[in-house]
Amino acid sequence: MFELKPCDPVTFRQQTRRSTLIVAVLFLVLAMVLSTLAVMLFGEPGGDNFRFNVGGVFAGVLITVALVRGPFWTQPWLAAAVYGWQLKRCLMSVTNVMHKVTERVQVNDPTAIKVLRFYHLGLTQMHELDANSSAQAQMVSEIEAHKARMQALGIDTEQTRFDPAWIETLKSV
Repeated sequence: MFELKPCDPVTFRQQTRRSTLIVAVLFLVLAMVLSTLAVMLFGEPGGDNFRFNVGGVFAGVLITVALVRGPFWTQPWLAAAVYGWQLKRCLMSVTNVMHKVTERVQVNDPTAIKVLRFYHLGLTQMHELDANSSAQAQMVSEIEAHKARMQALGIDTEQTRFDPAWIETLKSV
């Protein structure tokens, strides 16, 4: 279950820039050290050591990914980036079945109506966090029309939680 959290866009961008810089520097250091070690251990002085350099960079990528997805994932300095990544994953899972969602919204399926409202709220937050107000402005009328439909049907418009099981339900209909 994913839940939208209130985030200050300026703070969010600062935190994600900082975590991106930390991960990039970590990768650069790992790639350089591992490439140097590979050349020192397996290379030939004055020879073609390209494959050892590439191997060191590849190992740096693997270790960086393992660290980010492992011990770093729960660290406070990476929390904003993790939240942004999870939000975008949820939105993408809805986008992938949007044809089913809109089809089911037309017949007043409560699950589809909730999924679409979460999608609108999540997309609004994502645009705010990314400072992409022009994309958001294009959807205002659609969002307001859907909100009015929910109110008319007596469905709560504050759909800040997303259950991936809803997508499976919509796929099977």
